[in-house]
Amino acid sequence: MKRTVLKYGLIAGAIMSLEMIIGLPFIEEIGSLGLIVGYATMVVAFLMVYFGIRSYRDHVGGGAISFGRAFSVGILISLIACLCYVATWEVIFYKFTPDFFDKYSARVVAQTKASGATDAQVEAKRQELAAQAIQYKKPLVNIAYTFIEPFPVGLVFALVCAGILRKRRDDDPGHAAFGTPMPSGEPM
Repeated sequence: MKRTVLKYGLIAGAIMSLEMIIGLPFIEEIGSLGLIVGYATMVVAFLMVYFGIRSYRDHVGGGAISFGRAFSVGILISLIACLCYVATWEVIFYKFTPDFFDKYSARVVAQTKASGATDAQVEAKRQELAAQAIQYKKPLVNIAYTFIEPFPVGLVFALVCAGILRKRRDDDPGHAAFGTPMPSGEPM
């Protein structure tokens, strides 16, 4: 299982990391469209969960896999992909864009002003973002926030793909083709 999980997890992680590296310099130009591009890329990357479970089922499981084993493979692939995503962000944030949150805060405050908010609302938003910036500078908080961006998508993919790809052995005499028990003593 380790080889399959590493292979597909690293492919998914590379896809998400590459999108982050390529897209981050253009974040000012694309604005909120960056969220759509980012999550669409995550969906594409987490397709590796499907291919990884199917590969494990076909090559290791002899064509059969339980929901639990399929989910285990899928969630491990997702975890590796998320860890790659986090590692990429940590390097980018601390080495190349330590002012990211400051720029983000300025953009959000400007959007708040443009939406017609009162001066008190703008100041409240500014203070809220300043408090978040202090927390975001802490590595563990930064890691946690970054991890929870892609993980729910990977979790959903692991659950759905495990359900789709689970398959009982064809040679199991107690079950028919669709996994329902056959009454004993009666021919099919």
